[in-house]
Amino acid sequence: MEPVTAGKDGAVLRVGGEIDVYTAPKLREAILELVDAGASHIIADLREVEFLDSTGLGALIGAQNRLRTRDGSFRLVIASDRILRIFRITGLDKVFEIHASVADAVAGEAYWERIVADEGG
Repeated sequence: MEPVTAGKDGAVLRVGGEIDVYTAPKLREAILELVDAGASHIIADLREVEFLDSTGLGALIGAQNRLRTRDGSFRLVIASDRILRIFRITGLDKVFEIHASVADAVAGEAYWERIVADEGG
């Protein structure tokens, strides 16, 4: 997991490999560190994720709940049909904001467009 801070209170977290019972705690910890550092808007870039189990889904749901209580936002970037299918089967595609790319995740959202402009693209 590689956090890429985009702004004072927003961040993109790049996640790859497997998110399972062994790695979900690391994902949860990475998100908590971003929140503790002041991020209230996070984009989780899951394009490099090869496997996702229920523990990983739980970590993502927990992150979304935590950010909602802070009036923040939590968006997912998913390119893999296999991973996207997990969200569709579980109905979580209606719970999460899911985008095909980070550019799509920030498009049309004033908060993220401001951050991208402030950071020079």
